[in-house]
Amino acid sequence: MTTDITSMTWDTTRLYPGPAAAELDADFATGRTRAEAFRTQYQGKIAGLDDDALLEALSAYETLEEFLVKPQLYAYLLFAADSGDDTVKRLSQRAAEFGNRMSRELLFFDLELIHLPDDRYAALTSDTRFAGYRHYLASLRKFRPHTLAEREESLLKQKNLTGVEAFNRLFDELSASFTFRFQVDGEERDYTGEELLGLLHHPSPDVRERAFGVFLERHAEHGIVYAAVFNNVALDHGQDMELRSYRYPMEPTNLGNELSAEVVERLMSVSEANYPLAQEYFRLKARLLGLPQLKNTDIYAPVGETGRTYSFDEAKELVLAAYGDFSTEFRDIAATFFRERHIDVLPRPGKGGGAFCMGMTPHLSPYVLLNFTGNLRDVATLAHELGHGIHFVLAQQQTMVNYHAPLPLAETASVFGEMLLTRYLLARENDPSVKIALLCAKIEDIIATTFRQNVLTRFEERLHRERATGLLTAGRIGDIWWEENGKLYGDAVTMIEPYRWGWSYISHFIHARFYCYSYTFAELLVLSLYRNYLVQGESFIPCYRTILASGGSLSPADTVRPAGVDLTAPDFWQSGYDVLRELIEELKRLV
Repeated sequence: MTTDITSMTWDTTRLYPGPAAAELDADFATGRTRAEAFRTQYQGKIAGLDDDALLEALSAYETLEEFLVKPQLYAYLLFAADSGDDTVKRLSQRAAEFGNRMSRELLFFDLELIHLPDDRYAALTSDTRFAGYRHYLASLRKFRPHTLAEREESLLKQKNLTGVEAFNRLFDELSASFTFRFQVDGEERDYTGEELLGLLHHPSPDVRERAFGVFLERHAEHGIVYAAVFNNVALDHGQDMELRSYRYPMEPTNLGNELSAEVVERLMSVSEANYPLAQEYFRLKARLLGLPQLKNTDIYAPVGETGRTYSFDEAKELVLAAYGDFSTEFRDIAATFFRERHIDVLPRPGKGGGAFCMGMTPHLSPYVLLNFTGNLRDVATLAHELGHGIHFVLAQQQTMVNYHAPLPLAETASVFGEMLLTRYLLARENDPSVKIALLCAKIEDIIATTFRQNVLTRFEERLHRERATGLLTAGRIGDIWWEENGKLYGDAVTMIEPYRWGWSYISHFIHARFYCYSYTFAELLVLSLYRNYLVQGESFIPCYRTILASGGSLSPADTVRPAGVDLTAPDFWQSGYDVLRELIEELKRLV
């Protein structure tokens, strides 16, 4: 039975009937009225409220935030699915302006909480009635030294619409507009960017290299725009650092992640010390492919299962079965995404690249966007994004301010889901050549999620530091990119020349400053958690479920402590790479 095309697109009518719906207009209008009323009721009065009144204000704020974000999330989903539609473009811009205005309207609330007198703050955080807001208040409080007056904060938010946010939007629209004329197996047609990147899994070295080259060269043709966007984003961040007295580019991210600079630097330096482990694998893969040396277009080349593709139905059943082997509850949650059509599956012109799971609110179900082309990596991506979805659903027991997990834990369930899929496939496979293919895919995934993300973070860090001294040309940005990737590849991998533009299409650099090290953090954490699962069996599941259900109600360290994980332990990060070494040794035995 084949999935029909309608079920391959998501159904957003549970949110609103359409982009021109009267309900949408009504919510925009009602949202403005309710935000203005909240401001009138509470502005300038937070410090003077008694405990009962403050609890009431916090609850009202959460309810209002959840109401205001719904039309914005809806507009984001429509834009991600089709950025070329004029009606959707207008709605997306309207939602962005609405969100900006509402954040300025309610800015006072966080600021007044941040500046509560020390004795009042201490009393609140020790009061059991405020237990559900303890972490939220602490999360705000740590930004106290870097917060400006309300008027200044409001002006900065307002100008972002025509500043850095406008450049972000330009990046998205330009990247989504590309189509690529390309020939494979004698057939020439137009490809989306995601379809071209999918050809990095093609069995032919020539096809892989040509596809990636065509993709990167199109970005190079628009190098003036991409260089301007990256320069603007870095300059804006630098000015924000200066205004808020931050000492180094990653400090705001580390502060938000509740991780010290020392912990993050240890994570990254341990990763760099293990780059030779990746290079050992790259040399082994070259042998498997019968090549003297890999090019960076060969890293994801199929091994053993040459030419194997999966229908979306096959991918769905494999992923659901893998989750079902772990927990029937997890399988049932994942199945809901298919049943309720909360997944948009196929690539198409105008659709955003990559994949994501959009966590909505405690009362709205999450949505998943894919660009499924049928290779094994795409099956793993489905498991990954549904892991996010399970995480968001379990966290719906939290209230709005505690719903979203802190960034270092945001990738935990997704990466764990990929591990479940790999072990499910390996356990049911007897053909050594297929096992080799599966192990290669998993090892490459770990390398991409740890070492590659470390490279991306080091590149981003250098980009921001160098931009502080002056404008960066596209050539200079390419040089930084080339140097940081070269540290990972060493003499084991040759980079193709167009890869100097490999930085230009990575949206994390534009939308989420220094997000990439969260992938490294999550992968190494998951390897530790998965090892615990193998030892403890089913008794591990309730503890893991509690980690996911906690959402953002605790710090990362406090969230994982019940699982016996100490993020400050000197050898913690190395233990994750030791698991990778074990997988490479397992692969060697099979080879």
